[in-house]
Amino acid sequence: MPTVEDAKKRMDEALEALGREFATVRTGKATPALLDSVRVDAYGSKMPVNQVATISTPESSLMVVQPFDKSLIGNIERAIMTADLGLNPANDGSVIRVPIPPLNEERRKEFVKVLHKYAEEGKISIRHARRIVREEIHALVKAHEIGEDEGRRREDALEKLTHECTDKVDEMLKYKEAEVMAI
Repeated sequence: MPTVEDAKKRMDEALEALGREFATVRTGKATPALLDSVRVDAYGSKMPVNQVATISTPESSLMVVQPFDKSLIGNIERAIMTADLGLNPANDGSVIRVPIPPLNEERRKEFVKVLHKYAEEGKISIRHARRIVREEIHALVKAHEIGEDEGRRREDALEKLTHECTDKVDEMLKYKEAEVMAI
């Protein structure tokens, strides 16, 4: 039997996914999540950098990537350079230092556009979860398994939940946008 709890679970998953996507957008501060999208050629396949190295941030404008296997250091450095993150890694033979340059205004605006795209995708996921549960509620009413009043109550609760979740997306976007635009 479809419940608002089913929709809540799906919407919470969409919000978590959005949070992970937002974490990959650069703000000017070093964070290991910046390298989540970087894939390294290792052992015959493309692997996430965090599976072949330890990433630390000893200071807010520097990341240190320490490979588990020293033979991968060149591949990791190349992957970071080609990831279109605007980063220039420096390899000293045992670790890769990745200085995080301050963002210029143009780059900040590009990142804000990316954030808006991610936020819209998050809202689409939330509306999709709403639609699925709503269709199930309509089917139950049509099959006379629940009354119209109960169906209406469930739909109203579903709408309220949808608005709460889209408001959370807007809040997350506003916070991250302010973080990106801060100098």
